[in-house]
Amino acid sequence: MNTRLPIFHAALRWAAAAAAMLAAGCANTPPAADTAAAPTAATTAAPDTSASRPAPGASVAGQARTFSTQLATYTAVSFDAVPGWRRDDFSESWPAFLTSCKVLTGRGAEWREVCARALKVDSRNDTAIRAFFEQEFSAYQIRDDDRRPDGVVTGYFEPEIPGSRQYAPPYIYPVYGQPEDMLFADARKLPAGSGTVAARVEGRNVVVQTGLSTRDMGAPGLYALDLSGITRDTLDRKVRLRIEGKQLLPYYTREEIETKGAPNAKVLAFVSSATALYEMQIQGSGRIKLANGDIIRVAYAEQNGQPFRPTLAQAPNGKPRSPVKVRGASIELELDDGDEDDAATDTGTIRTRGFTLARPATSGAVVVPGRRTTGAVSGSGIKDPSYVFFKESPSPSGGPVGAFGVPLSAGRSIAVDPRSTPLGYPVFVSTRAPGTGAPMQRLTIAQDTGGAIRGAVRADYFFGNGQQAANNARRMKERGQLWILLPRGLAVAQAAVSSAIRTRGAAVGAGLPQCLVPTEGVCVDD
Repeated sequence: MNTRLPIFHAALRWAAAAAAMLAAGCANTPPAADTAAAPTAATTAAPDTSASRPAPGASVAGQARTFSTQLATYTAVSFDAVPGWRRDDFSESWPAFLTSCKVLTGRGAEWREVCARALKVDSRNDTAIRAFFEQEFSAYQIRDDDRRPDGVVTGYFEPEIPGSRQYAPPYIYPVYGQPEDMLFADARKLPAGSGTVAARVEGRNVVVQTGLSTRDMGAPGLYALDLSGITRDTLDRKVRLRIEGKQLLPYYTREEIETKGAPNAKVLAFVSSATALYEMQIQGSGRIKLANGDIIRVAYAEQNGQPFRPTLAQAPNGKPRSPVKVRGASIELELDDGDEDDAATDTGTIRTRGFTLARPATSGAVVVPGRRTTGAVSGSGIKDPSYVFFKESPSPSGGPVGAFGVPLSAGRSIAVDPRSTPLGYPVFVSTRAPGTGAPMQRLTIAQDTGGAIRGAVRADYFFGNGQQAANNARRMKERGQLWILLPRGLAVAQAAVSSAIRTRGAAVGAGLPQCLVPTEGVCVDD
């Protein structure tokens, strides 16, 4: 750590001069926070760029005051301007950060150096951990594409539902593993438009053949790929497909899976409730408790590539209880100042990850390959076309493994939209606790994502497992603000081209990168 101190001290004059300017425009606090004291000095330091050579037009964390992507704007602030920064117990988030370091060390020299220095910090010394973050990182407040600092903070948990290894009433709903017939295409390499193109299948990958017409599709090994039904707006930019005759079609919808079955997918277990299984799919992981007390732990394996389109519960005035906006193929949860506490106990709804969903009127039998159904096949009644496939998790203890590939830490791991908040990075969240309304301001680590988590100022707290965690997660939907911590010297999105307010669809944002850090594995920039 001492090798960076000369740079740190040399930058204090610059930091002090910038502190007043940064505090004036960037120290807004959400209703959840009590007002922070005005910063007396910035703790940001000049970056060490020796290990990083940013591309032309890129910004460097610690140097750039403001930079933007298509979804968000990032503005530098002093750590003293972050509400609750001085009061948090950083030793609680330290294990989650060190776990992320096991992955981040493979993401470039900046992270290797930061994580190497982290190993020398006393994990029981809250003051030392806070000083580490202040010295190694720069704090940037995340605002959405309209420059609004407030967003939505929700919660999720690891559910536990009763089940069986065998198909027998009432356990009639299969928990599927990843289908073996699912194919993948890179959405960025697909031609624009909605025509039909020729493609080959190479292993599990679909590759479009250029220079061929529909007349050539009768040749051996060629398939017709109809682009009109393709959903391109997936988080990982992968399109999920299947073969039917000489055609490549989008993978089955939920309704098709329930009425036709998934013959190429292993059944991990059976559960008795279609809505409980749906909630587990939205949560992304869960535990299935067998009659003998054994636990089958399942984690997210794949998704069918269909957009998340839940059936939203309606309020008495006819409006959805969960206000949303549709952007392309995705749905983003919007702020709602109304009181939804009654929705958490309403037996006619499902409250999950901030959404209040309508329960299906009826749930009937679904097709399970190789099993004779106990009644007429009518399906679960759930209209959402998206469908999640699971895999058995070998870890019986600790938190479930999130999208970043590490176990989640209750109260310190969050799910984010990886386009604006890269996985593995520290994020300080200021919001209110569910039920009590008390300020909840803490350093978290972005270690998970999900189809329901879309938007720049968007965080989803992982509350753990058990009934208390479930209650807190279902009640959690609060206004909040986010500050991402970026290693100094890290090359990120290009500098903001204008200080004017941006509006959705405006030309200002069209040429900006989609991802904050395009080299990250989960966020694939077009």
